[in-house]
Amino acid sequence: MAVLAVGGGLVSIDACAGRGGDFAGDLAALLAWGPDLVVSLATSAEMAGAGAGGLAVALADAGVAWRHCPAVDYGVPGPDWDAVSEGAGQVLARGGRVHLHCMAGCGRSGAAALRLMVDAGEQPDAALIRLRQARPCAVETPVQFSWAAAGR
Repeated sequence: MAVLAVGGGLVSIDACAGRGGDFAGDLAALLAWGPDLVVSLATSAEMAGAGAGGLAVALADAGVAWRHCPAVDYGVPGPDWDAVSEGAGQVLARGGRVHLHCMAGCGRSGAAALRLMVDAGEQPDAALIRLRQARPCAVETPVQFSWAAAGR
């Protein structure tokens, strides 16, 4: 799990819980980190295939907010992102923790993390360098970078 300070709080990025075959262990590690909000950028089908179809219920049972903002692999979130990012920004502004995941924890979640960084006032190029120091695979395509750099 990669962790970055963003906008007064912390953002973590990782692969989808269960992707490696241990949903319970991955969920326990995620909950031990203490997220206030988890944003899933993987599609429902991808999550089900990884054994994470019950993630929303497991997070709700643990008292953790969850938002689903699916994007296709190598793509960017759709129009639901605006509401998701507003909520994430509020969590970060009060010093909270936001966890982002797609399937591998690279492109889609990296683009989302970069977008949150830009929305918090960071310059896109410098933010990408800082993000890749924590998560080298973050932001995989020019489209992802352009989307993230545009900010709100």
